[in-house]
Amino acid sequence: MKPEMSPKERVLTSLDWREPDRVPVQIHMTPEVRGRLQEHFGCDPLEALKIDFRQVGPRYTGPVREPHDGVHYDIWGTGYRRVEHGSGGAYEEAVELPLAGLQTLEDVQNYPWPNPDDFDYSVIPAQCARHRDFAIMLGGAGDPDILNGVSRGRGMERVMMDICLRDPVGMAIIDRRVEFCYEVLRRGLQAADGAVDILCMGEDCGNQNGRMFNPRDFDEVFRPRLERFYDLAHDFGARAMMHSCGDTHQMLPTFMEMGLDVLDAMQPEPAGMNPESMRARCRGRLAFCGLISTQRTLPRGTVEDCRREARHRLDVIAPGGGYIFAPAHCIQPDTPLENILAVYEEALGKSLM
Repeated sequence: MKPEMSPKERVLTSLDWREPDRVPVQIHMTPEVRGRLQEHFGCDPLEALKIDFRQVGPRYTGPVREPHDGVHYDIWGTGYRRVEHGSGGAYEEAVELPLAGLQTLEDVQNYPWPNPDDFDYSVIPAQCARHRDFAIMLGGAGDPDILNGVSRGRGMERVMMDICLRDPVGMAIIDRRVEFCYEVLRRGLQAADGAVDILCMGEDCGNQNGRMFNPRDFDEVFRPRLERFYDLAHDFGARAMMHSCGDTHQMLPTFMEMGLDVLDAMQPEPAGMNPESMRARCRGRLAFCGLISTQRTLPRGTVEDCRREARHRLDVIAPGGGYIFAPAHCIQPDTPLENILAVYEEALGKSLM
């Protein structure tokens, strides 16, 4: 038996493509699931589930529009309303899309964009010190999240047309978001002074049936913008991790060429996302985070189904490092608690009941 590692040692060993004492574990969950786990354990689920990662980030100090009539606003000016869903949970849905009204480059120039100066980066060193034994992450799936992030303020169809037509106004809006996210992360890394292990970002490059955009659109619009973030991570000694939903198997060579270190989510349901074949193509070059199904196995499977899928990931995918055991997306409110516990019991090798 290998000596027990700290969470940071465990994650970095795996990302160095060496065998850690056990597989690193991560979790993504809705607030409803977090609440149920908190009630079950009587403590923070991150502690109870031995999650090896902790998040750090600056504190926003800038202006936000006041809520009204049940609508609240983000720093981009988009208005959201909380919508209850039949599964027992709720999501914040965009109902006021201010970027849809930008028609000219002058409109883009005059829009009240958020400013990287509107953050307090001085809080980051203390956060890093508090989590020094864990793998420290900065950023998230919303950085820069070009398609989804801009769509929340402009509309999905409009943004897809902006990209396909290289519309000057749409591209200017995209670049406003990209530059903002880049600068916030750059200043965050600078404040952390080498303590950040993983720079997180996101871009949904796939859907259930394949890649989201054709190769030309990706290479001309997405690649140069995303590659800057990968390079930024490496400039500060961190690994670059990107979240992407959907079927991305055709894009794996491109991601590796771009210098991506970890592909997060790794949704196993699409036909092209076979874990064994993807692992063989990327071994030693691109690590995976995810592969525990949040569409089928966790919400719809039996406890034994969940254990079987977890054991496959542990026995076939994890050996040799380069794998982070995690759900493929946020665990949803209709997921049985016993299924969640079952997959983490397999990963941790102990009972969580």
